Amino acid sequence: MNMSAFPQGQRHTRPDHEVIIVGAGISGIGVAIQLKADGEEDILILDRADDVGGTWRDNRYPGIAVDITSFTYSYSFEQNANWSRVFAPGEELYHYTRRVASKYGIYPHIRFGVEVAQARFDTTTDLWDLRLSNGERLRCRHLVSACGGLISPKLPDIDGLDDFQGQVVHTARWPQDLDLRDKRVAVIGTGATAVQLIPEIARQARHLDVYQRTPIWVLKKPDNALPGWLKTLFRTLPGVQRAVRGITDSVSETLMVLSAIYYRQAPWLVRACEKAALNNMREQLPDREDLWDKLHPRYGFGCKRPTFSNEYFSTFARDNVELITTPIRRITRQGISTEDGQSRRIDVLILATGYKTFEKGNIPSFELIGSNGIDLGDFWHDNRYQAYEGLTIPGYPNFYIMLGPYALIGTSYFKMVEGNAIHLSRCIREARRRRATRVEIRETVHDRYFADIQQRQQNTVFLNHNCALSNSYYFDHHGDAPMLRPSTSVEMLWRARHLPMSHYRFEHTAEVEVDSVK
Repeated sequence: MNMSAFPQGQRHTRPDHEVIIVGAGISGIGVAIQLKADGEEDILILDRADDVGGTWRDNRYPGIAVDITSFTYSYSFEQNANWSRVFAPGEELYHYTRRVASKYGIYPHIRFGVEVAQARFDTTTDLWDLRLSNGERLRCRHLVSACGGLISPKLPDIDGLDDFQGQVVHTARWPQDLDLRDKRVAVIGTGATAVQLIPEIARQARHLDVYQRTPIWVLKKPDNALPGWLKTLFRTLPGVQRAVRGITDSVSETLMVLSAIYYRQAPWLVRACEKAALNNMREQLPDREDLWDKLHPRYGFGCKRPTFSNEYFSTFARDNVELITTPIRRITRQGISTEDGQSRRIDVLILATGYKTFEKGNIPSFELIGSNGIDLGDFWHDNRYQAYEGLTIPGYPNFYIMLGPYALIGTSYFKMVEGNAIHLSRCIREARRRRATRVEIRETVHDRYFADIQQRQQNTVFLNHNCALSNSYYFDHHGDAPMLRPSTSVEMLWRARHLPMSHYRFEHTAEVEVDSVK
């Protein structure tokens, strides 16, 4: 449907689709599966790429893998008995999303190669009016942002980046034909991506310089290839795999969630994790005490996402690898100069500098104008990031954002997806039952929830353990930490299934014919 399909003055009360989902990654697929299971078939998914998979489709750097066990990192209703390892390589996650999308009939609902430029809520019809980047317009009753958080690469704010005459690569846009053999390579960044990448490329490059601003907590990685007999057992007796998932869920919840959100109640748990991480470093570098201090984080475990590796630290003992902690002064035409006056020549510059997260223009990745006439990005930028259950916001009816403020559970992204999908599907089904055209969280309920979140934050590691030194993407420009939800996954899923629908207002606009509402 073209923009010319909406002549001036003509009112269109019927949507093109009941639900439009923006994004065909893990969250978009999960929402569509839940909606279809609940009887909604009028679904359209829009994705700017040419296949499903989102982050796992786009990220192809060497060494990419899940950083929690594969048993946990999957849909609970579609476990995979064929992972090759305890921590599956990224390519397997990409193929997993493709298989799930095919099995549950999601592909026919997807339009690839289209990008949403703007969405505006029409208060006369209670429809979302979407303008695509190609000029096309679509209208829907309910709009779901499933864009994900790790989609917009973040470039470092360093002078001279555009002057470098060699090859510049961000890890999120890795060229599959990149050959680092006999090259002098520099990596800027030592976050979770770099921990996976650096050991791999150190084996290829002639020389590797690693520029570290902030060290990272790294635990031992209990990773092994999964034997064929175990995969057969999982396929034959799915209950065995569910039991293994339950065990790994509990371990992950303890390490990644309880240690962070209940820090004040159990600081010993964080201290134990820190001790284990330091032991991992020292065991990998037994004869390099000169590196221990440089690689020892000065912020608390959990202030930024920790990770796992059995070879990251030992890589710095290689003859062809140098760890550089002196601040970068500028990037030159042929290399990098640091504040101590040294200049190092390089052929390839790799930016392991992460992604934009809770920043204006990223979540959501398109302009979104609510019934209040305000762009959601502006509202959050000016008034703090906030959303009821991490999903709905007053002033933005019929809109659901999968990775909203305080939505993400620290273990598996899939858990958040399943919880939010259940929640939003309940809202849409209740609207259908009431023949309502508008669903909106009550402002008093939302504000009470946000106040509770802020109260819970007082117990977390984020406000109690020197996190100001972490340079963590968990924090926004307000000083809040809206990435992680300060609750367990059990509580999150229970609330998604049982929260009262009376928390929402269900209304019907007089401008819409009753028979146009499903």
